[in-house]
Order: sequence, then C-alpha cells, then structure tokens
Amino acid sequence: MKVDSILRAKGHDVVTIQPWATVEAALERLIGPPRIGALVVTGVPRGFTGVLVERDVIKGLRTHGSALLEQRVSDVMSRHVPTCSPDDSVSSIMVRMTQSRFRHVPVLQHGELVGLISIGDVVRNRLDEMELETNVLRDLYAARH
Repeated sequence: MKVDSILRAKGHDVVTIQPWATVEAALERLIGPPRIGALVVTGVPRGFTGVLVERDVIKGLRTHGSALLEQRVSDVMSRHVPTCSPDDSVSSIMVRMTQSRFRHVPVLQHGELVGLISIGDVVRNRLDEMELETNVLRDLYAARH
C-alpha cells in the first residue's frame, strides 16, 4: 500500500498556521473542533517551515512558562520534520515514524504540501490490510475444505 491510499481515504485537508501566529492561537486550532494533534506551519511559497505538535507546546511551557501563550509559533515548532510522498509505501513510513519519533508526517508532492498523515492513519491502514488478508485466507481455506 502507498501513502496515497491513506490520503484518498482521509482526504488532503491540512490544518495550517503561520509562523508569526501566537502559540495561544495555535492551541485554539489544536483543541478545535475538530481536535487535532498537529498544525503544519507554512509561511513559505511552497512546502512548509515546520510542524507544531502537542509535545512542542509542553517543551515550550518548560522553557517559557506562562509567557508561552504570547510566543510565536516559530519559537517552539519542530523544524526538522520527516516528510514523505504519496508514492512512498506505508510500511516505509511506519519505520520512518518509529525511528524519528514523529507521529505526524507532511506529505509533499513536487515540493507542494498535499496532505498530512498520522501514526493513527498508518496503523488504521495496516489493520485494514491485515483484515483483508485474513478474510482472503479464510475464504481460500473454506473453498478448499
């Protein structure tokens, strides 16, 4: 399976925020509705400049205390985020997410942001694959006996 199959199922919508927005504004978007786990930080003509996740907010609290809410998103966001393309295999992205410890990976095609996948999306996709394989094997077994 490819990353594109996840995007076809969940859609290509990505919630973004500008790097000069305040962390308070970012938290309002994260909390929702809908509640999401990551904001892609844009602010460049193509692609993205970083990602803001809940973990970044927690680290920012340790560093800035209550002043964090007035900080800019660019002050606390993750900058070196792994990316993938729609043509990457889901299994390779699962490995990359595990090794890098990032639970959200932006999907880029020709330098353009076309989606965002989460570890939940990857696990759901794998469970669907396993269910399909199990059903096929069950049908094959039933047909032979």
